[in-house]
Amino acid sequence: MPQKQKSKSWTELKQSGNESFKTGQYGEATNYYSQAIKELEKSNKKNPEDLGILYSNRAASYLKDGNCAECVKDCNMSLELSLFNVKSLLRRAAAYEALERYRLAYVDYKTALQIDCNIAAAHDGTNRMTKALTEADGLSWREKLPPIPTVPMSVKEKLAQKATANAAPTNPTPKQNGTSQTNKPAPSDKDLKKAQVLKEEGNALVKKGEHKKAIEKYSQSLKHNPNEITTYTNRALCYLSVKQYRDAVRDCDEALVIDGSNIKALYRRAQAHKELKEIKACEDDLNTLLKVEPKNMAALKLLQEAQKKK
Repeated sequence: MPQKQKSKSWTELKQSGNESFKTGQYGEATNYYSQAIKELEKSNKKNPEDLGILYSNRAASYLKDGNCAECVKDCNMSLELSLFNVKSLLRRAAAYEALERYRLAYVDYKTALQIDCNIAAAHDGTNRMTKALTEADGLSWREKLPPIPTVPMSVKEKLAQKATANAAPTNPTPKQNGTSQTNKPAPSDKDLKKAQVLKEEGNALVKKGEHKKAIEKYSQSLKHNPNEITTYTNRALCYLSVKQYRDAVRDCDEALVIDGSNIKALYRRAQAHKELKEIKACEDDLNTLLKVEPKNMAALKLLQEAQKKK
């Protein structure tokens, strides 16, 4: 009598799913992940994080197969089990985008950027959603967004450590830059408070017209929190005032790494490029800005001025 074949463990089924995914067998991968989910749910060693990864992996297979509704369901399950899982946020965002649910996609892309401000796919997604929502809802599109959840600092630190640890399939969302950027360390709550105090002192100095002193305050603030966009754009404004145009460009570059469609960063970098007689770069920034806010009068006026310089 033939021996009964031993059933595979959930980890073996997950590995089979990963191998099928890598070779483009997405339907087969979905089946393996489904079996792995069943096995893990029956097991006494059920771990919410492991289960969350399996749902996220199956969501990736559904997304590759174009089954966006099922992808969203699995990402929802994954995010219930493993809160703020970056891969699940990006996969759900991509599925929402394919389903033309642009507001929800925007929220997920922005949430992912709170966890890691260097995710190129999330920056690209945010820019696409900004353009789509501006076309659909006009300049008031932000008012119609659902609330964007705030990611606690403790979660950011924990996820930053685990970001590359999970052996999940390759991320199916838009391709990231070939070179991986090093994350800036997540500031502690103490650093965040100190950064905020220094930034406010800088703001007070700007109001008095003391731009050089304000630059010092903003620089100190950024040492405590290098991820604060408005500190970069505020310091860029000061650099423009004291005619340090290259420094203004650098600060706007930093701000745009964090949020590629930041209006102040685009406008101030355009101003700096104009003063440096880099007219093409100035026009490029203003045209990008005007895709986000087509009726921005300051940008339209600066664009006319720049074109006269040609």
